[in-house]
Amino acid sequence: MQVNNHPLAQWLQPLRRIIKNFIGKLPLPIAEFLLFGLKMAWSCLFAASLLLLLLLTHYLWQPNFVIARYDFLLVAAIIIQSIMLWTKLESFEELKVIMAYHVVGTIMEIFKTHVGSWEYPEYSLIKIGGVPLFTGFMYGTVGSFMARAIRVFEMYFENYPKQIHTIIIAILIYINFFSHHYIWDFRYIIFALIALTYWRTIIHFRPMDRVYKMPLLLSAILSSFFMWVAENIGTFTKTWIYPSQKQAGWHLVSMQKMGAWFLLLFISFTIVMVILRPNQRHLAKQKPD
Repeated sequence: MQVNNHPLAQWLQPLRRIIKNFIGKLPLPIAEFLLFGLKMAWSCLFAASLLLLLLLTHYLWQPNFVIARYDFLLVAAIIIQSIMLWTKLESFEELKVIMAYHVVGTIMEIFKTHVGSWEYPEYSLIKIGGVPLFTGFMYGTVGSFMARAIRVFEMYFENYPKQIHTIIIAILIYINFFSHHYIWDFRYIIFALIALTYWRTIIHFRPMDRVYKMPLLLSAILSSFFMWVAENIGTFTKTWIYPSQKQAGWHLVSMQKMGAWFLLLFISFTIVMVILRPNQRHLAKQKPD
């Protein structure tokens, strides 16, 4: 997509010129690193917006407001998504990823809150099975980030496994999130399957001019850490809380939760690869926004 045809061109073009002029004066390694950070932040636009709203509403929301905090977050998420679509910051194909993960996440949320894994302590009008509907968008932010990052960084995945294998692993991950409450938790077998399936997969990405490489498994581990950080923001703002936090007050979520996010990332990644097929886009030499 050419910048000139973009609805935000009159603002994006001057900003890009400023960034380009500034970065052009820096040594290449610093310039590449800085642009990498900027593109990562740009890819996180939807996720960062929702996290900011969690923080703001935590401090500003009052019980006598005409709309419940959770319902406001749902309306805000829909508005943000609508704006991103209208401005072409997100495509309808990428919206499919978000909606697919929204459904997957909401179903799991209903089950997990039912068995007491965590809870949403505040009132909401728009909910299913006690789960506020905005929570699906929290999962959707993961899909949004992946889809945007693939496009923004012009990613290509070398030695990507057969799709049927990745789908089977994603299904096993999803089943285990439910079944481990009743039978043996086989997540460690899934970790081994992921390692065996993806160990040769390399991400090619372009921050500026040079193409870099990173093992997909390393990328997933790093992403899991940042998801753990985001989850701590969620519990700090009491958007959702764990039983131990309800009893003893807020504390950092266990680092073991990184393992759960690692697994969830591969569900999201599989959805992205099935819907968007980025390797085929790369071969077609489609340019990012």
